[in-house]
Amino acid sequence: MVACGCLVTAVLSMGCSPRRIPPMTVADLMEDRVLLDGVILKCNREPAKARSNSDCLNARIAIERLASRVDPVQEAKRTEDFERSREQLRVLQEKQRQEQEAKNPKVDAYHLPVIPVEPTPPPKDPQSPTVSQTNP
Repeated sequence: MVACGCLVTAVLSMGCSPRRIPPMTVADLMEDRVLLDGVILKCNREPAKARSNSDCLNARIAIERLASRVDPVQEAKRTEDFERSREQLRVLQEKQRQEQEAKNPKVDAYHLPVIPVEPTPPPKDPQSPTVSQTNP
């Protein structure tokens, strides 16, 4: 009888103790934004009231992952703006290049007029006064 009493007491005490709640996963927190806000609020204001440190860590990881997600509409707009500004810059640079070429036209060596080149004249006299003055 005592053994049955101990067994019943043990079963009841196991059933009455609160079940350990597993920490929330990052995926769960990313799906439920209200829960995520609540966990972050508890972690920031009163860390002692937070269920566990792993919940705070998972909530911060979920916030970082959500922040790193890119909205496709915003990304398309950003890409369109970039392409438009790149095209404007290309047109501006092309216009500047054409203006520079108009100021300084290229010299085409194949279409230049042929000018005869005369050889330099030989020295006149080796005993000239200028030569003798330079050699004392």
